[in-house]
Formats: sequence, C-alpha cells, structure tokens
Amino acid sequence: MQRHIVCIASEQKGNEFLEEAQNAGWHVTLVTRKKLLDQPWLWTALNDVKTVEDDASIEDYVRVITNIAGSRSIDRVVGLDEFDVMTAARAREHLQLGGMTSSHALRFRDKLSMRNIASRAGIPCPEFTGIFNQQAVGEYLGRVPAPWIIKPRYEVSAFGIRKCGDTEQAWDVLKELDERNNWRDHPSQFVLERFITGDVYHVDSIVEDGKVLAAGVSKYGTPPFSVSHYGGVFTTSIVPYKSNERKELESLNKKLLEAFKYERGVSHAEFLHSADNGKFYLLEVACRVGGAYIANVLEHACNFNLWREWAKLETATDENPYKLPKLRKDFAGVALALANQDHPDTSHYTDEEIVYRVSKPKHVGMIFYSKKEKRLEQLLTAYSERISSDFLAVAPAKERYDD
Repeated sequence: MQRHIVCIASEQKGNEFLEEAQNAGWHVTLVTRKKLLDQPWLWTALNDVKTVEDDASIEDYVRVITNIAGSRSIDRVVGLDEFDVMTAARAREHLQLGGMTSSHALRFRDKLSMRNIASRAGIPCPEFTGIFNQQAVGEYLGRVPAPWIIKPRYEVSAFGIRKCGDTEQAWDVLKELDERNNWRDHPSQFVLERFITGDVYHVDSIVEDGKVLAAGVSKYGTPPFSVSHYGGVFTTSIVPYKSNERKELESLNKKLLEAFKYERGVSHAEFLHSADNGKFYLLEVACRVGGAYIANVLEHACNFNLWREWAKLETATDENPYKLPKLRKDFAGVALALANQDHPDTSHYTDEEIVYRVSKPKHVGMIFYSKKEKRLEQLLTAYSERISSDFLAVAPAKERYDD
C-alpha cells in the first residue's frame, strides 16, 4: 500500500519538501489554514488538502489529522513551520506514530529549556535566568552587568524582544507584562539574559541516526534583532570553509545536537560571536528549516537543499535508505528587504552571479552565487546599498508574533 505523509503548514512554505515526498512515491496530504488556500502551493505535489480555521488550536489540527487517518492510514506527520513542530508532535502521539514527542520537541521551542540543556552540556550561553522569583531576578540583575534583554520563551526570531539598559527599566518591563493579566504575557513566559554585542552566525544541518551528515555555516550581515527593530537589508552568506570560525561552529553545533538527542531531520542553530571576548554563545536552535531563503543559499553553495533533504529523510525506508548528495564548497548569499512597492522590478539588476530573485509581494531580494568569496562579499555590499536606495521600506517591529 502507498505510504502516506501528512504535512502541517500554518504558513505557506515547504513546496520543495512536498515535491520530494511526492517524488518518493508517497501520498502527500497538506493540512493548512483556510486563508492560505490561494497561496502558491505546488499543487502537482499534493494528493489531498485539508483545512482548519485560521485561528485553529493544536487540538483542531489533531482532530483533522485524526479524521484523515480514519480513511487512509498515516505513516508520517511533519510540521513544516516553527509553530507546527509541537502540533505535529502532538498528532504523532495521539495516533501513536514514530518520531519526536512533544516533550522532546519542546526543547527546540522553549528558549529557557534550550539554555538549560546547552549550558549543562558545556555550550556557552549568555548569562540567563527564568523569571519566576523576584528575589532571584533581583540577584541576577545585581550580578550580571547591563544591558539585558527580556525575550519570549516560545516566539521565533527577534519577535517580542525588549532591551533594557538599567535595573529600573528591566523591572518596568516585567511589571508592564504582569499587568497585562494574561497567561501568554505572564513574566514567567519570558527569559532574562545578558545582551551581548557581536556578529550572529547560523549552522544549518542534516541529521540522521544522531549524526550530522552535512552542515552549512553562514553569517548574518546585520543581526536579525537589528533588522527587525531598526530596518535595513538582511543578508547572510557562507563562512569560508577553512576558517577557524567554521571549525569551531561545526564542533559546537555537533555537541549541541548531541545534547538535545536529535536523531533525524534538519536543524537551524544560531550562535553569537561576542565582540568583547571572541567567544561563541548559543542564541537558539530549531528542528526545522531556517527562513529567509537560507535553504536556497545552501543549495547553490553546497549542493543540498534543506527542504528536499528533510523530505528524503522522512520518506526513507529500509528498501530505499537516505543518501546524501555530493557536497560542494562554493559561496552564495542572499540580500533581502521589505520593499516600498507591491511588486518591485529588479530587471535592471543584471550581474551574472544573480541566480534567484525573490517574487514575494512587498519584498525585494536576490541570491548570489560565486566560486570566489571576495566576489560574493562585493556583491552583497553593493546590492545592500542599491536595494536601500531603490526599494527600501521599514515596517515597525512586531512586539509579538500574531497570525
């Protein structure tokens, strides 16, 4: 009987995953929100689509998936977006399917749990504390030098992060959160940690049987916190293959995923390189594909697309085991920004190294590919300036992620 994979997507993403699952001969069902039905899904990769209401809860998703199982047995359930990871785990548990449990998946969602696991494994983290006890928080503020950030434990990227320059400001933020009088904004839903200035790197991995088979190591041009709060052009590009930074990050990433007991899939880990002491600190780790076209950058530079490799891992069988593609060691990067036009025209950008153009409304962006690191640096610098001049729009930073 044809094997069946159910893919949950509360945002429109993962077409490459869907296509690879279809290519593997699996029956592919997409479960998504009603308002996303008019998005550019790769319909030829889908055998069935089921919808939930736009404000659906985890239980609503699990009910729909359970109903699907009533007419066609399910072999795999996968959550494609960060917010779908826990939903997929809960569905697997309810249907008694293999794969990551919800308690295991929570390690990759809760930043306080992340820091506790990582620090116990000897991986440096910014000095942090949970916000449960006033005396403990006061002792932390007296011991750890300012500035600090107060960040949501369960949000993604830079959403909801508040920077505090002194003790009074930190207590004011915590008081204001408490006075909102709802559980989502309760201070205990946040983590308090030292704000460290430096460059942000990310390591994106393919993992099978607990081993990192391939990892792309990249560096953000401007930290995501700065882009989301102050605007500008987002860039990320491949770190040189023989650099000390790459070697150290590969080692830290391997140690991190071992500590998290991550067995199979893809991961996206972010590390901060302190400008003060040169140490790397863990920012966060997720068991999904990184955003901002990182998968496409790695596809051009390293010859693996995280979406496609993830799908191949999920659909691998004893008869058709997973096989890593032949890796490449070239350079690629992306420049991406909000545009002041619905559909910006970039046809006047004609450099031959442009290998991909973003076609998302109110966005402008390109992926560049070169065998030479220096040429890629020149392109990213030049196009950051050109995009800023031609198209840049700045949207206010969201305090929290809302659908």
